[in-house]
Amino acid sequence: MTPSLRIAIVLDPFALRRKGGEHAPRIARELLSRGHEVRAFGDARGDVPRSSAGPLVGDVAPLEGAGVMGYRPDVLVAYDALSPAAFHGARCARRLGVPLVLVEEGFPTKGRPIERAKRWFGERVWGALVRRTATRLVALDSVGERQARGEGFDPERIQVLHAGVDLTTFRPGLASELPRRHGVAGRYLLHIGRVEEGRGLEQVVAAFAATVGRREDWSLVFAGVGGARARLRAQAEQLGIGARVHWIGVPRAEELPGLLGSATALVVATRDDDVASLKVRRAMACGVPVLGSNVPRLADLVEDHGSGLLVPAGDPGAWAEALRALAGDPVRRERWGRRGRELAEQRFAWPEIGARFEALLVRATQRRRAEQSADVAAELAGPAASEGEVAKADPA
Repeated sequence: MTPSLRIAIVLDPFALRRKGGEHAPRIARELLSRGHEVRAFGDARGDVPRSSAGPLVGDVAPLEGAGVMGYRPDVLVAYDALSPAAFHGARCARRLGVPLVLVEEGFPTKGRPIERAKRWFGERVWGALVRRTATRLVALDSVGERQARGEGFDPERIQVLHAGVDLTTFRPGLASELPRRHGVAGRYLLHIGRVEEGRGLEQVVAAFAATVGRREDWSLVFAGVGGARARLRAQAEQLGIGARVHWIGVPRAEELPGLLGSATALVVATRDDDVASLKVRRAMACGVPVLGSNVPRLADLVEDHGSGLLVPAGDPGAWAEALRALAGDPVRRERWGRRGRELAEQRFAWPEIGARFEALLVRATQRRRAEQSADVAAELAGPAASEGEVAKADPA
């Protein structure tokens, strides 16, 4: 029987966006369902579920600096390996003598200036302490693993464990009225996310115009906002497909499953790994093919010619060929969608991911307790051994 643990999840309340997306709330929910006690610290959004256990030791409020110490967890989980959350987790873990497990999403090489500055500061001020203290580092994909290795974390302590997706909320066969309300008819290619420069969106518009963009039964839908919208709209008008390109803004959370499930394909034309993988996992769960750039983060998820296509990043001709391949064979589209759902069920089911994460925490805790017991035994044996040696040396 798996022992019940008291688990502290430490987040950075000053982060511009939560590292790992929905990972912390979902992992907390899975751990709670397995009988563990869970408490989140630094949860500025307040959406990480927690146990309804009694007050903290010493009645310390959970968001105060000493909250983790007052809670006295068996194990700490901190997000973003060089963040203030990881630093706070490392200090508490060392003082409490408990294991520290880090979760690393894998940052883009560019990112926002403030995030880059925080990471630079964390590396130089507390990076060494965090590396010495971390018992395990969970990388959410190969990008996170590569980053952790580059930052000096022990490769033997790094484990890749993908984030999951809600397979009940995101499932095949869903429909939505949202596209119709924006004048979308027939099949549509869907982009979800920021509409910004450097995301390869101009290539998607050009490829769409060169293939199915002038057909009345195909549309290109942008679900998001950003500074590149005006330029992309002008590009579409110049190419004669302005009426086939639609802008629906940022959909509400409850609108996403139907919007994805109704799409013919999700297009992710990023030029690098500065892209969230959650939308790809959700599309696969909905049985929707994915056309994505062949960058490591997407190659981890999309099975080329299996659940979609991986397209050379920055290659307009390759994107046009990908759209022709998608549009020209309905049977292949259906096969890609089925395979995407199969992969999502095999790799991204939260209960399975939660079980593996739980096993990791249990092993780390048991190993730490065994080490502490061995240290205590050695300390107790030390004086007795010394006295025995003295007695042998002085028989009188």
